[in-house]
Amino acid sequence: MAQRFPLLPFLVLCLCSSASIIGIAHQHEDSTTQTMEDFSGYPIHEPHSFIQNFTSSSLSVDTESLQNQIDELATFSDTPAPSVTRILYTEKDVLARRYIKNLMGISGLSVREDAVGNIFGRWDGYEPNLPAVATGSHIDAIPYSGKYDGVVGVLGAIEAINSLKSRLLAGSKVLVKALQTTVDGQNKSFLDAARAAGYAKDQDDLSSVFLRKGSYSAFVELHIEQGPILEEEGISIGIVTAIAAPASIKVEFEGNGGHAGAVLMPNRNDAGLAAAELALAVEKHVLESGSIDTVGTVGILELHPGAINSIPSKSHLAIDTRDIDEQRRNNVIEKIYQSAIKIEKDRGVRLSEFKIVNQDPPALSDKSITEAMEAASKELNLPHKLMISRAYHDSLFMARVSPMGMIFIPCYKGYSHKPEEYASHQDIANGVKVLALTLAKLSLN
Repeated sequence: MAQRFPLLPFLVLCLCSSASIIGIAHQHEDSTTQTMEDFSGYPIHEPHSFIQNFTSSSLSVDTESLQNQIDELATFSDTPAPSVTRILYTEKDVLARRYIKNLMGISGLSVREDAVGNIFGRWDGYEPNLPAVATGSHIDAIPYSGKYDGVVGVLGAIEAINSLKSRLLAGSKVLVKALQTTVDGQNKSFLDAARAAGYAKDQDDLSSVFLRKGSYSAFVELHIEQGPILEEEGISIGIVTAIAAPASIKVEFEGNGGHAGAVLMPNRNDAGLAAAELALAVEKHVLESGSIDTVGTVGILELHPGAINSIPSKSHLAIDTRDIDEQRRNNVIEKIYQSAIKIEKDRGVRLSEFKIVNQDPPALSDKSITEAMEAASKELNLPHKLMISRAYHDSLFMARVSPMGMIFIPCYKGYSHKPEEYASHQDIANGVKVLALTLAKLSLN
């Protein structure tokens, strides 16, 4: 497949992005969980006093091994290094999943997968019937991206468990219905792709992958910032207080088309110019919000028939707009719609589609989790700051089923979603230590 399934961020980032969730305590999830204790040779069930007596001074992160794992996972790619392309359910994605499951087993975790391939590794604690404290992220990679996005939160989570001495998720009926008709760029359905990769066997109803609200007592995600703030300010740890939520819009205009030389300018109904005008309107309305937290992007602009000597008869735009304030973002969407209607009238084209594909609410981090992350940072003598996440993450959707928090670490020049993406060994190690200490604190609550 040439592209990931584009329908919903929820699909990409929660249900189908290979989120590897590590439970460090407590409840037995289901009868399909495979015990790995004998395989690993290390005990899974640690005495309660171990976590209780855990201190920052006892933390040790194997940075060399962790970087080697990041580098090795990056080799599972459909594009040459230094870029990484790992699309959901492709051969490289399946091999990467196998690699992650093997690392979980070596770390003494019990491992299971659900019907769409979400991977769960578990370390049972002193009271296994209590809801688990969870952490994790994703290992898929958009075309020609980098090797740290999501991956730090997965491999770092496994290393955090090692440091602690171990040797579709937020359910939506609307999403399930949408997945039944979702196809990729090659017109291959989501379910067919899942089955080809060995998942969703004999299943048309994917509700089995839903996590019940309260399944976890907390969810903490470690991630590179994907922005320049921490690096520019020389701060080691970002503690995320809220995650901005996206809305995605599909727009299509239809005009008359015609020969680029023969049709005179006053007689044209150019669908391409209609799209260009709307793209500029997106920028205008975002800036009018008066907030730096409001952003908008026209990520796709396609013209038909796409010939230099042919006036575009059709145009297609995909628009992403997001904000930490849901109402402010929704006001921008309404203004974009009104501009589309005006452009339709002024240019004599037809607005054949204006569809809001998704419109998710922002998520607030839980106070008890941010306090635990702050306390962990202080104990480790790491400078930290409270900040919002303008990119959305798995945690945005996990907030629907459990209290949530995120830890950011600096990344080079804020680069992400491109091969230059990079986080230093020290910054990754700092993040893993804060994650481990936070998980330890939360597991005692």
